[in-house]
This record gives sequence, C-alpha cells and structure tokens, in this order.
Amino acid sequence: MGKIIAVVNQKGGVGKTTTAVNLTACLHDLGLKVLLCDFDPQANATSGLGLEKRKLKQTVYDVIINDTPAREAIKSTKYGDVLPSSADLAGAGVELLSVENPNFRLRNALNEVRDDYDLIFIDCPPSLEMLTLNALAAADGIFVPVQCEYFALEGLSDLMTTMRMVKKKINPELEIFGVALTMFDGRTNFSTQVAQEVRRHFPGKVFATVIPRNVRLAEAPSHGVPVAAYDKNSRGSQAYKAMAEELKRKL
Repeated sequence: MGKIIAVVNQKGGVGKTTTAVNLTACLHDLGLKVLLCDFDPQANATSGLGLEKRKLKQTVYDVIINDTPAREAIKSTKYGDVLPSSADLAGAGVELLSVENPNFRLRNALNEVRDDYDLIFIDCPPSLEMLTLNALAAADGIFVPVQCEYFALEGLSDLMTTMRMVKKKINPELEIFGVALTMFDGRTNFSTQVAQEVRRHFPGKVFATVIPRNVRLAEAPSHGVPVAAYDKNSRGSQAYKAMAEELKRKL
C-alpha cells in the first residue's frame, strides 16, 4: 500500500510545487511508482510534468465532485503519473459543502489507487481551507517546504494548529513526515540562521539535504519539465536527486 504525503505550506512562494514536481520525477527515476495528485487550482504541478492543462478532459475536480474514478483521470508521463488539476478546482471548496462527507472525498478517491503506487504526493494549495483539509484527511503525513528567508516560520504555527485539529477530529494517523529547507543561499548568514531555527522547531524532522536558490529550478517549469530533464547537472537538480534518495531511505 502506497504512502500518501501532502506537500503543504499555507505560505505561497516557498517551493512547494517545485518540490512536489521534482521529487516525483527523481523518485520515478529511482524506480519507485509515484503519483502526483495536483490539488491546487493553479495546476502548476500538472504543467510542470509536461501536461497541457487546457486540453485535459478529466481532472481531480471531476474525481471529487462528479465521482469520476481516479484511474480514469490519471495521466502517465515519463516523469511519473499525474492526477491533474484545472481552474475548475477553484470553486470546489464551495461545492464540497453540499456533498456527503466533504472532508473525505479525496481520501476515498486515492484509496482506490494507492495499492498501485509506492508513494502518492498531494500538491496542496497555499491556504488552509476545504481543499487542504481534504488533502490532510487523505494523507499519512505532511511534507513542509520552508524557504530560508525572512518570515520563514510565519504561518507555520497556524499549519501545526490545523494539523492537530485534523489529527484529533478527522485523521488520527496524520504525522509530520518531513520538513524541507528551500531557497537556501549559502552566501548569507541569514539563510544559515533560518535553517538552524527551523531545525530547532522541528527536531529530527528536517531533511539533511538543502535545496539551494537556483535559476534552473525557476526556468524548468516554463519548459514543462522537471529540473533534471532541463539541466541534470545544475545545483538544483543535484539537490532534489539527493533529497529523493534521502526520502526513499526514510520510506
């Protein structure tokens, strides 16, 4: 049975989708069967793995709102499988309020396919609302990217509060799977200080591999490919490869 990990941080611009896309691709290269569920209405993870989101006939929206079986919506790519998203998902939070068991729609859908995979990532929207609650209800653990910049820890207390609430009322098995330090700039003392602070707040949970600030990571999505396919020798590519190997050992 595959492990389900929600990649979540309510703060935008922390490298959440970049982390989900590149770990999916790297773990696929390492021989794991991986599914990336794009649960963000912006659908950046969908396009980041090479899918044309405007041409998709079925997406995760159809799965959670129209009861489309997940297998019918999943698309295979050479970087791993994707349960794609679309702009339709933006209104799903309101629509879910009128369905039965609204918090468990994604969990029920992913449970149908989790035996097909070693690992399922859920790329969450940058907010704590109905879609994110669905993701946390479905997940075994959360993976939190934290950028090594000012205000890095801002909002994490809200995320931890939400996680405790979900653990108490919806998903008692939910745990912190890991924390990833992103956008690290080794030229500044500040990045090092932030990294130390994050490790102090999450003892034993922070991955040893640190993702550097790297222009190739920013450029790869515009080409619809993970960074390893765009520039496999870049610092960003090598870092995500190392993080994937660390994650595989942790599994």
